[in-house]
This record gives sequence, C-alpha cells and structure tokens, in this order.
Amino acid sequence: MHIGIAGNIGCGKTTLTRLLSAHYGWTPKYESVTYNPYLEDYYKDIPRWSYNLETYFLAQRFKDVLEIASSEEVIIQDRTILEGVYIFVTNNLEQGNLSQRDYETYMQLFQLMMSMVRPPDLLIYLKSSVPHLVSQIQKRGRDYEQSISLEYLSGLNEKYEKWISEYTGNVLVIDADNLDFENNPQDFASITDKIDAELFGLFK
Repeated sequence: MHIGIAGNIGCGKTTLTRLLSAHYGWTPKYESVTYNPYLEDYYKDIPRWSYNLETYFLAQRFKDVLEIASSEEVIIQDRTILEGVYIFVTNNLEQGNLSQRDYETYMQLFQLMMSMVRPPDLLIYLKSSVPHLVSQIQKRGRDYEQSISLEYLSGLNEKYEKWISEYTGNVLVIDADNLDFENNPQDFASITDKIDAELFGLFK
C-alpha cells in the first residue's frame, strides 16, 4: 500500500511522515531535499534553475514510485510525484520561471512515467495558511528557504487547493494550522483516527 503526504513548504509533511511511520510500522520514503544539487541555486535564481530542479525531483520521485510499486510493505511517502507537476511546475510556468518549451519537455517525461505507475492508495493533504507556513519555515531555519516570498507561497497554496478539489483519488484533508501533532498527543490521535476511518472503515 502507498500512502502519500501532500502539502506546501513548511506544512509538516516530513514530521507527519516520521510520526505515522513509527505509529503504524510503515516504511517511510522521504523527499530528496538535503541532497538535491540544485536547491540552493534554485532559490537564488529561480528562472535559471527551475527546469533543472524540477527534472531532478521528477527523476527521484519516479524512482521512489517504482520502488514503492515493487514493495509488499506499506510505504508512506513525503510528497508525491503528482505535486511536482500539478503544483510546483505549473506554478513556475505561470510565474514565467519555466519556458513553454521546457514545460512541454517535462510533461512528456511525466506522462511517460505515469503510464507505468499508479497514484497513492491514500493521499493525506496537510492544509496550511501562508502565515502558518512562514512561521514553520522560520522555525526550522533552513538558510535557502528564508528568501521564499509570500507571493510564491500563496501561489503554491492556490495550486494545492485547486488540485485537491479536482483530485479523483482517495484523499484525506487535515487542517494543520491549529494542530501541533508533533508535541500534542491528542492532535496526533485526531489524525490517526481519521486515517483509521479511511483505511479500515472505523467510525463509519
């Protein structure tokens, strides 16, 4: 089984992935952030490095999905291959950071990849407001994230809302603004209760 955690930068995807993997005994699959060779350059010059960054992410996520598909374990993934396309690449195209030529080449790669894999069995979307995202980004203190603009985060949030509203798979929306699921056991339990209901039919 494949569980995907979706959400904007700073919403708590990695933390929730870690907590849920420990709680359920699932195998975590984390996004390649620390080792992405383009990330710091990207935040310094987004138009120059958008295609490189997104193509690198696409290759890594496709590799992850292939590994997930061949595994008999329940795997929980920090950000899915779908978000790279429908959120970040689309946002960069609309903001002029990605050329139409590069976008079309990217989409050819994506469509070929998606013909070989399937979406997550359950997608968990961490919905967060921009002020909450900014607070979390400042708190974790990654240098290359401190220059992210409010306009950029807002644009991503709009894409997430549109994507989730049109998503046809099994999706669970969690409002993350008022939850401290890392430090408050009750907040974390409220999430696992919802997941249990989705996966095991409890409380229905």
